[in-house]
Amino acid sequence: MKTKPMLQGVDVRAIAAAAEAEAQRNGWAVTIAIADDGGHLLWLQRLDGAAPFSAQVAPAKARTAAIARRETKAYEDVINQGRYAFLSAPVDGMLEGGVPIMIEGQCVGAVGVSGVKSPEDAQIARAGIAALGV
Repeated sequence: MKTKPMLQGVDVRAIAAAAEAEAQRNGWAVTIAIADDGGHLLWLQRLDGAAPFSAQVAPAKARTAAIARRETKAYEDVINQGRYAFLSAPVDGMLEGGVPIMIEGQCVGAVGVSGVKSPEDAQIARAGIAALGV
């Protein structure tokens, strides 16, 4: 039987703290969501001033990145390049800002951020993941 690493509470808190620090350093009001490898929500934090809508979008981005094992930007790019049929795919977080957490070649979860421009959302997600030292 294969084994793989898993996110623990301490990891989730470290990711969240680093993501929050990146957002605050830039003055960005966002929602930060962290999901496990099955897309199940482990953390949701809406920073002061973040739009209520972002609390729906961030978990969707995290869920999509986790179950797809790739950044959600890939789906946004496909749609922007004219493959509009992809909008009917059975996922709901196809905007940039969802980033999978890869450890030893395995997806252990994902971070989704919503509230600023999509590249900035992804920047915050990556900053959070960097706290794991991977």
